[in-house]
Amino acid sequence: MASALEPKLALARAVGALSRLRGGGATSAPGKLLVALDRDAIATLGARLGRGSALVSATNGKTTTTALAARIFEHAGIRLVHNRAGANMAGGIAAALLAAARPHKQIAGELGLFEVDELWLDSIASQLGPRAVLLGNLFRDQLDRYGELEAIAARWAEGLRAERLVLNADDPLVADLGRGRDRTLYFGLEDESLALPGLAHAADAKHCRRCGAPYFFERVYLGHLGHYRCPSCGQQRPEPIVTATDVTLQGVRSASFTLRTPAGSGRVALGLPGLYNVYNALAAAALASALEVELNSILAGLDGATAAFGRAEAVTLSLASAAAGAGPLTRELRILLVKNPAGANEVLRTLALEPGQHDLLGVLNDNIADGRDVSWIWDADFELLAPRVRQMSCSGTRAAELALRMKYAGVAEQRIRVEPDLSRALAAAAADTADGAPLYALPTYTAMLALRELLVARGEANSAWG
Repeated sequence: MASALEPKLALARAVGALSRLRGGGATSAPGKLLVALDRDAIATLGARLGRGSALVSATNGKTTTTALAARIFEHAGIRLVHNRAGANMAGGIAAALLAAARPHKQIAGELGLFEVDELWLDSIASQLGPRAVLLGNLFRDQLDRYGELEAIAARWAEGLRAERLVLNADDPLVADLGRGRDRTLYFGLEDESLALPGLAHAADAKHCRRCGAPYFFERVYLGHLGHYRCPSCGQQRPEPIVTATDVTLQGVRSASFTLRTPAGSGRVALGLPGLYNVYNALAAAALASALEVELNSILAGLDGATAAFGRAEAVTLSLASAAAGAGPLTRELRILLVKNPAGANEVLRTLALEPGQHDLLGVLNDNIADGRDVSWIWDADFELLAPRVRQMSCSGTRAAELALRMKYAGVAEQRIRVEPDLSRALAAAAADTADGAPLYALPTYTAMLALRELLVARGEANSAWG
């Protein structure tokens, strides 16, 4: 069997090398070819991993969660095979395994750690037979591709029957997947001080899947995540055994919390902002706990963790000199991915913690990977930040619609600039400085990739495939 696979591995590697020569990242193309040549390639290569595999999926935060889990495992001395670039469909996972494959049925790693797209999760799990599957959340996202949340939950419930699950107790849909199952590990937030006044108007998962009655939420932390119970049938949030307490949020730069696990507790200081990243770190810690990683390695892996590609990442922009003979000016750019109402609202909530007026560069695309339907921007609470917007530059394929949304949010027309071309929009937004204040970029997924490539071309970032 191995001899039959080797020529296919060699051909797929050649395609990857060609992709890199042409300036691509080779994060999916060689894997897609390998799967086309051998439909069992993922299962065959995955079987070489001595510690098996762990899969991570969610609507929001799976790239950051997987990156945080990678830090933990590496601190524990566990060698990983990991799709670091975030290519999370079959081609990306096959490409990661291909890169690690060695002759004589060997592989350069012990544990497979793979971020997986929501619609690919059941298929990848059936091929890898993972030791654990971490499910972080389910939010409304790309309805033209994914459909309603209940459809994804039903697909996960059917396709992950044999897997050990690590589940977010605070998400009703996700938590339901572990009911009545052995060896399910739940994680959740235990901090009353962070509770919101109530559910947002665009919140998802408001009704009990067992009886259909509306949930009563005792606490709401983020979107529909919180403490809940059904007053009709009695179903309620499961009791988590890995929790975050005493959470401190420090604007767009950092957050900290006390991590509590069955093995003990400790303080975590993240170089990542927002409650959403506390959830991501908590999820990574829960996965590591499920795989019996020691608490010291979990705390060391999370401590000081910084942003994954495009997620609260900071870049220094170079600007034109102010006057002849003056040195070059610089400005900080912070990139905060927004792609659905829940994620956008948490970014806006985090920005609201920063003092003063804000300069924003919003980049709204409607490419396939973003979702063609961009009506979700009307469910994002831009009103929260509108009074504090000094300038708003709108770019991307749907720049005009974003500008309209900002106008209705309450941003004065004279403060809004529309420039569909991203390069020109970035240059204009960056040059319009106010006392050295940072520029905050709010791009959708493909816009984030385009922005990153632009920064590489400008010499302000090292790699578009970080």
